Amino acid sequence: MTTDVLTPAAGGLACPAGDFVVDPLTATTTSVVTHAHADHARAVADVVHCSAEGAAVTRRRLGDAVKIIAHEWGERFQLGDAAVSLHPAGHIRGSAQVRVEVDGVTWVVSGDYKREEDPTCTPFEVVPCDVFVTEATFALPIYRWPSTAQVVEEIWSWWQANAAAGKCSMLFCYALGKAQRVLAGLRAHTDRSVFVHGAVSPLTEAYRDEGIQMLPTAPVGKERRSFAGELVVAPPSASRSTWMRRFGAVQTGFASGWMRVRGRRRGRGWDRGFVLSDHADWPGIVETVAATGARRVLAYHGRADLLVAYLRDRGVDAAPLAGSTGSRSMEED
Repeated sequence: MTTDVLTPAAGGLACPAGDFVVDPLTATTTSVVTHAHADHARAVADVVHCSAEGAAVTRRRLGDAVKIIAHEWGERFQLGDAAVSLHPAGHIRGSAQVRVEVDGVTWVVSGDYKREEDPTCTPFEVVPCDVFVTEATFALPIYRWPSTAQVVEEIWSWWQANAAAGKCSMLFCYALGKAQRVLAGLRAHTDRSVFVHGAVSPLTEAYRDEGIQMLPTAPVGKERRSFAGELVVAPPSASRSTWMRRFGAVQTGFASGWMRVRGRRRGRGWDRGFVLSDHADWPGIVETVAATGARRVLAYHGRADLLVAYLRDRGVDAAPLAGSTGSRSMEED
């Protein structure tokens, strides 16, 4: 079986037969971008192929100088001698798995993906393939996610308890994907407006423009006012800035899969951790690998080493992806 449909290059995965790179980090002519997070989507290619669902947020990330070509889910398009199609990854809105077929051999690059419920994006789709390139961000058996509804209810209860105590609830989470998922989930409990950081606001409006139903939001703004009883959603980087000085008495929370390990919450000084990830947990990764029917598996990010060892013990031809990065920071989920 041919094993070089995709090879590491330009910080991503290059397809020599199609003359393109998946998620490049350095200059190239043509790219296929899995999703709009900054570690996957950078303005380094002249032409960018992405999903139609993710085109709006990809445009916001990359700017107007880049030519973006959007494709519907499952639509086949030809790049050189490679047949390419994009399939839902369920990570954030528009996140895609990239299916590449060359000479009858099929590779699927998962990008980042999750299997849990998320009302803001199309659910993950299993794509059969010969070679599956999977992320391994949370590839440890300790990482098993509670239901989305359960975690959102915990956030709601925390907000209400803080409001009763006259405190502001400051929820830190990734500005693209996680914030909108929380705002959509909270609609089951309230129609109250939520304040958002400047990094969260335009991305939330991009989701809203595409019909995603979320709580109403308002920018924090510069005017002096009381935030007692309010919920504020912000990226983790804001917690270390002077921006925090305006909120008075605050209880802080962090929504991330990393909160499964209590020591991580204490180490960063969060008052409360909520286990909500936009990546697959351990059972999700293992089940997905099996469901693809892949004869070979390549793993990247996080604990690729452990996942590879686990799969090899079970007779799967598995290896770490050459040149892949190691563990990701807490701000990357």
